[in-house]
Formats: sequence, C-alpha cells, structure tokens
Amino acid sequence: MPKEALVLNELENTLKSNPLIKSAEVYVAVNGTLNAEIEQKTPIARVSTNASYYIDDEGIFMPLSKNYSARVPLVTGSIEKNNLTNVYKIARKVKNDDFLKKHVFEINQDNNKQLYLRLRKCDFIVKLGDVNFLDKKVNNLKAFYKKNQKDNTLGNYSKVNLEFENQVICTKI
Repeated sequence: MPKEALVLNELENTLKSNPLIKSAEVYVAVNGTLNAEIEQKTPIARVSTNASYYIDDEGIFMPLSKNYSARVPLVTGSIEKNNLTNVYKIARKVKNDDFLKKHVFEINQDNNKQLYLRLRKCDFIVKLGDVNFLDKKVNNLKAFYKKNQKDNTLGNYSKVNLEFENQVICTKI
C-alpha cells in the first residue's frame, strides 16, 4: 500500500480502540518509514468477583489479557466496576510502597465499603476501614509488623484493626 493512501488518524484510532492501549501515535518519518509509538496500560490490581478484570494505574477498568497475567494484588468482595475509587487508592498505595508491594496479596472491600488487606505469610486480616489517613494507617501497620516480626509474635493475631487514628487494635487468636 503506498504511504499516500494511509490515513494515519484511522490507524491511530484503531490502535487506541484496543482497551489494553493507553496511548498511540502513528506517523511517517522523513525517510518514509511508518512509525507507531504505543504506550500500554499498566495494571495495578486484579478484580476477582463475578467478573474478572484489572484496574489500571489511572483507576480505570482494564480487561484481562489472553497473553499475560500481571503479578498484582487480588481485589475481592463488593466491587462495582463504575466505582473503583477506594480500591484504586489502596492499590496505588500498594504499588508505590515497597513494604506493601512485598507483603499485600489481597485487598477486600465489604458491602459497607470497609477495606481489608491480607498479607503474605500472615494469618491475620488487616482492617483499614476507609481510605482516610491512609499514610498514617500504613505507617502504623509497618511499625506493628516490624515490632512483632522482631518478637516473633505475628502468628498470635487473627485481626489487626487500623481504622482508628493513632491506634493499632489487635485480636489475639
């Protein structure tokens, strides 16, 4: 096909219509070669309810890929595809925090929009409550984890509640 017959906008729009593509730019270089610059969406969490899909790094629905499975936290519970705000805030925090990225494997939201975390190698569940004061809650979790790991007592708890400011409330087994 001669390059004069190419409609670059159509090619670009066709690429952008793929739900796994964040942005696309198609152009013909001075030397006559056709170029396409494509940026893929980046998944940060995988929702697994009655429908399975990813949440991308902008908090938007993203379908699963047939060719690739991202290693991201699993999101379970009461999730609405058109209201991913709270879950997205937690998933983004997990993605950007080395401690959380290493330890969190599941984010759960109950019917009352209360949020919970499950950590690798821990039997307890972490109750975050809502997303208010998230940084403070994460710092409290890190301090609790570090202290109890040092004392080798992480296995003594069934629930760690972080929903109250300046408190870590634990339920022993």
